[in-house]
Amino acid sequence: MGVIVKKIKGTEDVLPKQSYKWQFIEAVMRDEAKNFGFKEIRTPVFEHTELFQRGVGDTTDVVQKEMYTFDTKGKESVTLRPEGTAGAARAVLEHSLTNEGLPIKAYYLTSCYRYEKPQAGRLREFHQFGIEEYGTSSPLADAEVISLADSIFKRLQIENLHLEINSIGCPECRPVFHNALKSYFADYKDELCETCLTRLDKNPMRILDCKSPVCSKIAEGAPKITDYLCEECENHFAKVREYLEIAGIGYTVNPTIVRGLDYYTKTVFEFVSDAIGSQGTVCGGGRYDGLIEELGGQKLPSLGYAMGLERLLMVMENQGIEIPEPEPCALYIAGLGDNAQSKAFELIGAVRNTGLPAETDVVGRGLRAQMKYADKIGARFSMVIGDNELLENKANVKNMTTGEQTELSLDESFAEKFSALVLEAKFSK
Repeated sequence: MGVIVKKIKGTEDVLPKQSYKWQFIEAVMRDEAKNFGFKEIRTPVFEHTELFQRGVGDTTDVVQKEMYTFDTKGKESVTLRPEGTAGAARAVLEHSLTNEGLPIKAYYLTSCYRYEKPQAGRLREFHQFGIEEYGTSSPLADAEVISLADSIFKRLQIENLHLEINSIGCPECRPVFHNALKSYFADYKDELCETCLTRLDKNPMRILDCKSPVCSKIAEGAPKITDYLCEECENHFAKVREYLEIAGIGYTVNPTIVRGLDYYTKTVFEFVSDAIGSQGTVCGGGRYDGLIEELGGQKLPSLGYAMGLERLLMVMENQGIEIPEPEPCALYIAGLGDNAQSKAFELIGAVRNTGLPAETDVVGRGLRAQMKYADKIGARFSMVIGDNELLENKANVKNMTTGEQTELSLDESFAEKFSALVLEAKFSK
């Protein structure tokens, strides 16, 4: 049997030399979420299939074409999560989180799975940062979650992102809009794709989201939802725009934004970049006031968004944004012989306890190979311990950049004195 050496199509490895970039943007996201009062939620990677059928919507491409669904040995139908909101909403219901006070503010960093054609910025396994807020119908909450996304982009120094917003109405005003769409698209039945023909009766708004060039062209002349909003939705949308202006966040009203999932109501929005081609949406979300009811709970107005990590990294790379590399190894100690190696192991433990990264040989290399490795990992200082150093209980620590050497005792004061040496080197730059 041959060795399996290739990853599954549509997946990517995050290698050690790349993972610091992910860790950096994840740390920024966690920090900004904390500043806005959000706490982390973690949900299972798979859920009952019905959760996504009811929550996401059985007329969406996600449910109809893209879900990884399978039967368990217990004959249950389960699905790998295609998005994070439905699972978070289920957790809110199951654990009665409303008893802890409203609003409920949660965020997640998670992997999602959709079976679709892999391309730049679109994978079958992808990762999202998501915000979920439950228990508020205020337009101020809409502006707040958008502000959180905007603050993350500013922290990451991302430029040329365009915020596009829309209102897709509510169950009161949307049926009138649906009828207008049905009437419009009925004249183009012979030209619509097969998928959009099935959407025509069930959910004509989905046609506005079709990626087919023919359907997209037809949709350009379709009625606009903003012309059909009820007074409540119109006032809500006006207040969202007012709060965004107070926050100094620029936006464009785009009546064609409907988002790809059925649970959205009222406000929808996207942050779009021109730097990564056709897959330019790096963050999208909105309000989903009916989701909790759809899942069997009491009315609980909700909103949130998801931000694609892969796409975000693509934008940052294309804009030449440098992500700080992790602190390199502060000290590499080469031990010559068993006794010296034992001492080296003791000393790097003491150095690590001060919060500085330190390494010693764990492979069994000779001195030359060890020093070559120290150089390869970018060690800032190195030290060699042999019989003479053990006998004298002291050794020279070498600055790998300047070549300067400092003698230190190999006793309990070593780690403290080495830390001072590192600090001095930083200030002398």
